[in-house]
Amino acid sequence: MYVVRDGEVDYRRIKSVQGLATKGDIKVKPMYGGENMVMIKMHLPPGSGSPPHTHEHESLCYVVQGKVQVVIEDETHVLEAGDVCRHPEGVVHGIQGLEDSIVLEIKSPAQPLEQFLATGE
Repeated sequence: MYVVRDGEVDYRRIKSVQGLATKGDIKVKPMYGGENMVMIKMHLPPGSGSPPHTHEHESLCYVVQGKVQVVIEDETHVLEAGDVCRHPEGVVHGIQGLEDSIVLEIKSPAQPLEQFLATGE
């Protein structure tokens, strides 16, 4: 399969990331998984977010809508629609919705969502 349509994928509520509880009503859509990467679409309402954590993969995040605050290592940044950030493998990072936000995240190498996210509903 080479094409995935947004309306064909359901959001999943996120309860934790890397075993750490998330805050608020975060939802993700596993948009596409390839051999070497995976892309997820995150919906972050204001005040929702993930605690500082690490992964065994590299990520690029693109803010589609809204405003988020990201912490990467010891740096804090506010990102708005059109902005991009990167967090390398093993680097502590977290994200918080400042406004109703949509973020696309591409992770490489590809890993099953269940490996690092606990979902419900």
